[in-house]
Amino acid sequence: MSVSNETVISFKWVDFFYDFRKPILWDVSFNVRKGSKITIMWQNWAGKSTIFKLINWELEKKAWVINVDNKLTIATWYQVILLEDKWLMVSEFFRKYYKDDSIFNIDKKILEILELVNLKTRLDKKISDFSWWQQARLLLAAALIQNPDILLLDEPTNNLDKEWIWHLITFLQNYKNTVLVISHDAEFLNSFTDWVLYLDVHTRQVEQFVWDYMDVVEQIKRNKEKENMANARLKKEADAKKEQAWKFANKWGKLRLVAKKMREAAEEMEEEMVDTRKEDKTIKDFKIPIQEDIWGVLLSIHSVHVMKDEEVEIRDIEVDLRKDDHLLLSGPNGIWKSTLLEKIVNGDESGCTLTKWVKIGYYRQDFSNLDFNQTVYDCLREVAPEDMPEQDMRSKAAWFLITWEIMKTRIGDLSEWLKWLVAFCRLVFLRPGILILDEPTNHINFRHIPVIAKALDEFEWWMILVSHVDEFVWQIRIDQYLDL
Repeated sequence: MSVSNETVISFKWVDFFYDFRKPILWDVSFNVRKGSKITIMWQNWAGKSTIFKLINWELEKKAWVINVDNKLTIATWYQVILLEDKWLMVSEFFRKYYKDDSIFNIDKKILEILELVNLKTRLDKKISDFSWWQQARLLLAAALIQNPDILLLDEPTNNLDKEWIWHLITFLQNYKNTVLVISHDAEFLNSFTDWVLYLDVHTRQVEQFVWDYMDVVEQIKRNKEKENMANARLKKEADAKKEQAWKFANKWGKLRLVAKKMREAAEEMEEEMVDTRKEDKTIKDFKIPIQEDIWGVLLSIHSVHVMKDEEVEIRDIEVDLRKDDHLLLSGPNGIWKSTLLEKIVNGDESGCTLTKWVKIGYYRQDFSNLDFNQTVYDCLREVAPEDMPEQDMRSKAAWFLITWEIMKTRIGDLSEWLKWLVAFCRLVFLRPGILILDEPTNHINFRHIPVIAKALDEFEWWMILVSHVDEFVWQIRIDQYLDL
């Protein structure tokens, strides 16, 4: 189905805020046409996921005009499995999201959808027993089994390898219904985008572009340059008027009247200055301090368990991590890369020996090693040095855009992006002897990648890294490779 002129989603003058002092959306208007593939090109904290929740009517209705064709069905592919879903069996999981009682053999329908997303499994297997990449496919399958007229995808390439991303691209290119996508993966987005919605994080305004993703990025860059140039000219002229007005204001008679008119002219020029586009704040350059009292071989790997064709194999390998070694762990989805990292951290991999007194800085892509009931403050305080003053702690947290308001928030109430900020700030406070990082670029946009890559490249002790983002890996010193 080609893009039609029929509107299926319409936002008109929509305002939304959790706190009236900090609006998330302000006077937002846009239309979505039937059959279009739309990228939501917004910034962290700009309200991307809020838009999805408004379309789904998951948020309390306030003063706005939102029209979604009520004859159409909507399904959302979220980033992570809901906590309450993790203990369901596959058959129970799909029955929760598939509401059509007219299908006699629902299990057959489930197996067909699982085949579509290239995932073979038993229907009595628990969701918690699947790896993250398998859970990502289950989430897509749960959305597709509903056969929605409108498909909402929230960061769909997280946890997926290149082969599956290309499979997803082909699927979206051939998908006949309407699709809205939130993603930070530029190459992925450019492969299927018809329209782009862009929300500026400062002005809270939305613009619609009828080009592909890369063209929109370039156009926004040019528009920003033009606006900055125009503002600079107006500011220069306004400052000159103010300076003249100040000189004439000390004179008598008609010159005071001239000064008043100059001040008014300067104010008019300042009012003509537009709210220029500003990118969301980037985290500051940072360095991860190291544990001092370590030496020698920290980690020896003699054998590992891997998954191949649904069977567990033991592979003999010889890897020793010595001082300042950075190791890249690679291999396709499903071969147990993440499982191996978790077993190393927990001391459960019999073929791996990790020095006992080493402090491990472990980044998990699902953040499950964080206590979701803790506040951000308590989460950071428990790993910070005991002698670290309160002001230093707050100052270092600010490097990662963590404000005092965020510090008081419960981890479980944070967005995935904010959890990412906390997880990396925690690594800085911990002063680890070894870093173990599993897909650390998930949940962030491309502007932060060089900052993270620089910090990891300069890390002076041991590191094991898993990442499918080549642009990120190329910026980091890698001394050893382990391809599973």
